[in-house]
Amino acid sequence: MAPRLTVCDHPLIQDKLACLRDKHTRPDDFRLLLSEVSALMAYEVMRGLRTRKSMVQTPLRSASAQYLAQPIACVAVLRAGLGMLQGVLTVVPKSSIGHIGLYRNEQTLNPIRYYVRLPKDISDCFVVLCDPMLATGGSSIEAIRILKTDGARQIALMTLLCAKAGVCRVEQTYPDVPIYTAAVDAQLNKSGFIVPGLGDAGDRLFAT
Repeated sequence: MAPRLTVCDHPLIQDKLACLRDKHTRPDDFRLLLSEVSALMAYEVMRGLRTRKSMVQTPLRSASAQYLAQPIACVAVLRAGLGMLQGVLTVVPKSSIGHIGLYRNEQTLNPIRYYVRLPKDISDCFVVLCDPMLATGGSSIEAIRILKTDGARQIALMTLLCAKAGVCRVEQTYPDVPIYTAAVDAQLNKSGFIVPGLGDAGDRLFAT
């Protein structure tokens, strides 16, 4: 495994991933499961958050404490990244929210940008980039490029499933960006979909 890749193998995450892979899982259950697994993964993704030491007064006496020392931004790659957003926000509800709209050219498999709205203070933020499927790596690389161009300095890519080829591409292009995933699948088919994967995450989320 790549040194910047973390596979979140907690039993609760793996159980929910199994249900997400199941073709019989209904869209409403799929949405709930993706939100739940994203909340669980968020704890590991944000392990690198900066904190500041302080003191807090308990009902009995003062105690040492640690508070977050930097803002957090959750950025969803549309459409499917929206399914991860709510899960992360249950863990860090005060986060700023951004959106990057990309779609894939079906002939070239290259990403095409159509929408970007990011928090103004993104250069100060710990950015959690939510993109459920890291297949060829094209969309994730383009989203990271957009974030860095806008000033983001600390980015973590959170994805549900990866293909080995996509992981290698992101690592080679942006070796400073850690990748967090629930599983790594071996193959991509001719259409650039992860195999065995779970199908098109956006279509399964929104029943389209």
